Amino acid sequence: MTLVAATGCSTGSGGAQPAATPPSVPASASAEAGASAELTAAPTDSPSDTPSAPTAPPSTASPGVSPAPTGSPSLTAPPSAPPAPARVAPDAMFATVQRLQSFGPREATGGAFRRAAAYVQGRLEDDGWQVARQGLSVPAGVSWGVPVDAGETFNLVATRPGFDPEQPHVVVGAHLDTVPQSPGAEDNGSGVAVLLELARLAAAEPPAVPVMLVVYGAEEPRGPGDSRHHYGSRVQVDRMPAAQRDAVRAMLALDRVGVGSVVPVCDGGLAGGVVARQLLRAAERADVPTTSCGQNRSSDHWSFEKADIPAARLGSTSWAGYHSADDTTRYIRAGQLGRSARIAWEWLSGLR
Repeated sequence: MTLVAATGCSTGSGGAQPAATPPSVPASASAEAGASAELTAAPTDSPSDTPSAPTAPPSTASPGVSPAPTGSPSLTAPPSAPPAPARVAPDAMFATVQRLQSFGPREATGGAFRRAAAYVQGRLEDDGWQVARQGLSVPAGVSWGVPVDAGETFNLVATRPGFDPEQPHVVVGAHLDTVPQSPGAEDNGSGVAVLLELARLAAAEPPAVPVMLVVYGAEEPRGPGDSRHHYGSRVQVDRMPAAQRDAVRAMLALDRVGVGSVVPVCDGGLAGGVVARQLLRAAERADVPTTSCGQNRSSDHWSFEKADIPAARLGSTSWAGYHSADDTTRYIRAGQLGRSARIAWEWLSGLR
């Protein structure tokens, strides 16, 4: 099956200005994944009881009046109007970033990461997604100048009821963890907020091509080189049986998508630019300004590209608070979250 983007049009606008060059980031990815738990399904609440149908009221016909013949025409309600198309909600995404920032730095093995993950899992389940945790081990190291201990973390893997991982689908992911000194509003509360918005939209209007949503643990580096970066996404790809890997038609990483006024579109240079071009066309249909950030291997899309799975990234605008305590909502713009979400939704909903 070949994914092609539909030519439908979305509403929206955004003024363009040049995007700053992304900062240098340690090279990405392939890692020691240690002992780990398999995917475990999160518990689900029991369905609520369905209320019984109300009892019909007694007849009010006057004595001696015969009922109408059964063949008589009856009044019928006019057809209801179709529901309005799903629309992105920038202010709601901004509120999500604020909530994620409130947990403090979310280093992948720490309590703040686990609490933030519980919040994200609850949001996904509220929209009807089935969420499993994929556990993994990470080594000790140095993350952006700060020593970090070895420990356990996990990915959240969300799918719709009836999802078959061996049938064609796409993956959309965003990492939840941060470097130890950062509350991570932009990096990467912004990406998680857009992912949760896509979860809401896809629940309301399921895309033609099924989507798996993944919230990654341990994307941030624990040392230099590919083997000390992107642990969560590398573990996901490494554990996929061949049939499941072959079923992934594309992967989109949402990473640092709330700063600026144009949306960067990147890939790692191994996928032939297929997904990046689809995203650029989606941005044109959504009337969202973009910039190409060229070859970029510093997010979770790179784990997929190295496995010969077409992938790309939205985001990477440079800004003063990168990987610091200043990475707060002071730099986040609801409009930029909206622009990023519109591109991602136009792409996802347009695939056939």
